[in-house]
Amino acid sequence: QVQLIESGGGTVQAGGSLRLSCEVSGRTFGIHAMGWFRQVPGKEREFVATINWIGTSQYYTGSVKDRFAISNDNAKATMYLQMNRLKPEDSAVYYCAAGPELVALANEYEFWGQGTQVTVSS
Repeated sequence: QVQLIESGGGTVQAGGSLRLSCEVSGRTFGIHAMGWFRQVPGKEREFVATINWIGTSQYYTGSVKDRFAISNDNAKATMYLQMNRLKPEDSAVYYCAAGPELVALANEYEFWGQGTQVTVSS
């Protein structure tokens, strides 16, 4: 079993920055990718970014590609999402996820964190 704990959410004004963290613990054998997703009430969970376990490949959804950066620090067993130039439409609950493949599909990820709220005010 893999446990994921997110932190770093909060409220920020438009144009500001936040950094989310996702601490990983447990049996990580077989985990080859980590991802960030977000969800607002009444909508499906949306892919944000993903990174392979060794940190050499990253993919982003188009709306965040030039503003967000995903990274990981295996020594600290932690994944990050640096979010810059935040917009009100980035407001959502952000979830980290872990799975066997580097994909953008939520149902391909086996393990999920509890989520952290990000609110961007205009």
